Amino acid sequence: MAHLLGAEALHLEYPTRVVFDSVTLGIDEGDRIGIVGRNGDGKSSLLGMLAGRIEPDGGRVTRRGGVRVGVLDQADTLDDDATVGHAVVGDRPHHEWAGDSAVRDVINGLVPDLSWEARLGTLSGGQRRRVALAALLVGEWDVLMLDEPTNHLDVEGIAWLASHLKSRWPKNQGGLLIVTHDRWFLDEVATATWEVHDRIVEPFEGGYAAYVLQRVERDRQAAAVEAKRQNLMRKELAWLRRGAPARTSKPKFRIDAANDLIADVPPPRDALQLSRLAVARLGKDVVDLLDAGVAFDGRPILEGIEWHIAPGERTAILGANGAGKSTLLALIAGTLAPTTGRVKQGKTVRLGVLDQQFTHLEDIADDRVRDVLARTRTTYEIDGKELTPAQLLERLGFAREHLSARVRELSGGQKRRLQLLLVLLSEPNLLILDEPSNDVDTDMLAAMEDLLDSWPGTLIVVSHDRYLLERATDQQYAILDGRLRHLPGGVDQYLELRAAASAGDRPRAASAAGTPSTESAGAVPAGALAAAPPAASAADVRQARKDLARIERRLSRIADDEAKLHDKIAADPTNFDSVAELDTTLRALADERENLELEWLEAAETVG
Repeated sequence: MAHLLGAEALHLEYPTRVVFDSVTLGIDEGDRIGIVGRNGDGKSSLLGMLAGRIEPDGGRVTRRGGVRVGVLDQADTLDDDATVGHAVVGDRPHHEWAGDSAVRDVINGLVPDLSWEARLGTLSGGQRRRVALAALLVGEWDVLMLDEPTNHLDVEGIAWLASHLKSRWPKNQGGLLIVTHDRWFLDEVATATWEVHDRIVEPFEGGYAAYVLQRVERDRQAAAVEAKRQNLMRKELAWLRRGAPARTSKPKFRIDAANDLIADVPPPRDALQLSRLAVARLGKDVVDLLDAGVAFDGRPILEGIEWHIAPGERTAILGANGAGKSTLLALIAGTLAPTTGRVKQGKTVRLGVLDQQFTHLEDIADDRVRDVLARTRTTYEIDGKELTPAQLLERLGFAREHLSARVRELSGGQKRRLQLLLVLLSEPNLLILDEPSNDVDTDMLAAMEDLLDSWPGTLIVVSHDRYLLERATDQQYAILDGRLRHLPGGVDQYLELRAAASAGDRPRAASAAGTPSTESAGAVPAGALAAAPPAASAADVRQARKDLARIERRLSRIADDEAKLHDKIAADPTNFDSVAELDTTLRALADERENLELEWLEAAETVG
């Protein structure tokens, strides 16, 4: 394969430390490389040198003549006074870009809901990120370098971006470098992984799952050096091999030794044992949302929410940006009163919230980390072992030399570690995590999941990190059109539902948002990209309406039956035979509900 660009003996240092020393590497046609490493180890600096934006202190970067390199920075460099349209396509004539199917695909994928004339200064951070991505991706590049491209994107946007990058170039053409903490995204897009650590860049075959396999084997061979991190990676590897075996099918290297490492590793969570502990700590009542709804200025955000949150439940909440996820969390936490219906919280509930804004750290911003820990409880039990707060913080990847730093001096990732620790030390039995993966690296995410595996309370997670959602929770719900819907098929089912809704709404949404029409250029309009299904007959519609009513009645009965079964389990959690029998019944009901929901979707499509 043809060479695109490379680096020879790169050396980079700052006044306080050496970042890279004698690093040599190359990018060839067809390479799709994910870059991982701890916060502060130099991932963004590596991209900066390869892109020509940072001058190395030694060595050189070489580039094949005529190679076009496009870069997405973490920083927001958009002009507040520019419009969305000008930021994305610049001064290109309308007929030129509107007649380009690749440009239309990017616009429809990233900014279909934004007014073409909107000023960038009026947009949210997530909207600006999508505009920046669109502006880059409409260009023609031989190499793309993306620094945290999934920041501020929702699950749907991340899935679109992964699909776009996989099909952007023909096979064995183009080069891609991605710095990201999103492990699902790495597995979808990357065919190789570079780990930045200890002044070097170490290459691995495959995406994140393959990287974990090889890294565990490397750790086994260098156990004396990597002893503190080895057990954590073994546990994550066990989940990868048991819970998502398809992810490890791509690597073409010997994995027998790695598999031997996990032969005696138990599943990440003992769901039955955690459920028993949760019942003991919580009782049978956690939080009940009873026909709850929220409206702002007369505009409904949430409607008819019925949710009986059970002890030990581990649930993820999905939804597009602005769908009402944070509003739902506020209802559960009791910081927002419902406009309609009511929310009932159990008497034994102790709430812990990990929010996006570091709210709990504001009052201690001038305190040293050591002093903050000194005011907390002296020990915390994890997997039967008692750890001091400092040991627990170190387990989360917090270096001991930072214990003397003031809280306000910490990086975003360090603050996130401290914030999680303080929440856990408050001994909550209901834990709400709002975008916990922001500002943290893959090692921190693995450490966080490891702690949550042995935490016996009820867990509610909102995150765009699909890997985290699938790893840390047992079920998923979505907010769709203001209502809460169970997703037996998980994230894949959510994406299918959103795609179906977008196909039906796109013509109206595009017009309302002011996205320019492409019809005048002779191109296919955005709303006509999907072929319309044949119209159903009147008889078919009548039958479908009857089916909808029947299915909804049965789904309601299933929900009641499941609530009763959960109550029975909570009433006598130590009767193992009874719990096992009730659990079998619950699984059967879940299977029936999944089939009914698919049947409901088909009937709803017929009704239109």
